[in-house]
Amino acid sequence: MAINGIVKGDTVVIISGKDKGVTGEVVKVLPKKNAVLVEGVGKKHRHVKPNQLNPRGGVKEIHVPTPAHKVKKVEAKSAKKSSKKGDK
Repeated sequence: MAINGIVKGDTVVIISGKDKGVTGEVVKVLPKKNAVLVEGVGKKHRHVKPNQLNPRGGVKEIHVPTPAHKVKKVEAKSAKKSSKKGDK
């Protein structure tokens, strides 16, 4: 599935928020949430209680999706140019 022409493997740039200007590759597209997982963006920590599989518990790093309206597809020719929907 694609959101606004963005598919897995595309290079995108973050256009707003705390990671503005960061470029990364799309790892996964989540059309139901209207979001994408971008490599290197959206890393957060989750505190995990001890259980049988993880007796010590601790802090686990998770990947948080970025809303699709905050990313813009970047052309493969140059990382500075970005493509707009409808441009040919």
